[in-house]
Amino acid sequence: MPTEHKVQFADSSNMERISDNSIDLMITSPPYPMVSMWDEMFIDQNKKVNKLMETGKSKDAFEEMHKKLDTIWEETYRVLREGGIACINIGDATRTIKKDFQLFNSHSRIINLCLSLGFVTLPSIIWRKQTNSPNKFMGSGMLPVGAYVTLEHEHIIVLRKGKRRIFNDESSKKVRRESAFFWEERNKWFSDMWIDVKGTKQSLVDNDVRNRSAAYPFELAYRLINMFSIKGDTVLDPFLGTGTTTIASISSERNSIGFEIEEDLRSIIDKNILECSEFCNKFIDLRVNNHNEFIEQRKESGKEIKYHIKYHDLPCITKQETEIKIRKIGKIELKSSSFLVTYNDNFQSKLET
Repeated sequence: MPTEHKVQFADSSNMERISDNSIDLMITSPPYPMVSMWDEMFIDQNKKVNKLMETGKSKDAFEEMHKKLDTIWEETYRVLREGGIACINIGDATRTIKKDFQLFNSHSRIINLCLSLGFVTLPSIIWRKQTNSPNKFMGSGMLPVGAYVTLEHEHIIVLRKGKRRIFNDESSKKVRRESAFFWEERNKWFSDMWIDVKGTKQSLVDNDVRNRSAAYPFELAYRLINMFSIKGDTVLDPFLGTGTTTIASISSERNSIGFEIEEDLRSIIDKNILECSEFCNKFIDLRVNNHNEFIEQRKESGKEIKYHIKYHDLPCITKQETEIKIRKIGKIELKSSSFLVTYNDNFQSKLET
């Protein structure tokens, strides 16, 4: 089946175009309150923020910024199905306001709001963003007590609406089995700390646009989509940015809806989506090749491989992997307001050269 991907250039605080209980997974990285690159955006939407910042009332400014995000989480709760998952990538912020240095704890602020809406919290992920910069340390250098711990991680908050999703008919069970991930991917992806996902630099020509966009790595979105949804599900991103979530959804054979308020990003998003086939197919090849290499290492160490993936002619570790079906992208077309994606059943057992 083809997948459909819609991009709405509108404020995502009002998702009236999306029906109640119609989304399976929400993944996003919103603007981070109290990170200076997003001050202008928050001030444009709430003039109180500027006045509070100017008078040094940083905690109140932080709260006003989050009130804008609160409307997104409220709408997310409305549109998610029972058992649907929300994943929010957010960084806390350190900042000096009126010579007062402090941490602004966005991830806990969001969790508290989402709990009040009715979300259930699930174990979250720390995304460790390593840096080798010699100037990364903050404060008074080697002198106590004014030196500060570096902030080199972000949080991926994982929430669920209602009780655990149930697959109680044979059709959905079959799709779930085809959507399974490799055993070694499970061991890596479902760790509470990700240290192997590298941050991304955006190659946008317009520096002003770059400063208002919050792109996260493709692999981060790809992992979350494959962890918390099945093929044919619909993935929502209220802060689409340059289209990373849409592209990861295309690679994963999911449908998607993305909201983006910045009209300046329209041509970039269109180009990124329409031209993503080669990148996505190479990523799929690499994923399968990595599995091949893992299996070979297991064999060389003398460990038994009991099972086989029938669609890909590949050995695997568990019975749950035997029906994995990974298809490559065939064609991406822009029709009306949607991108339609068709797939090929050209399953690969090794990386193409």
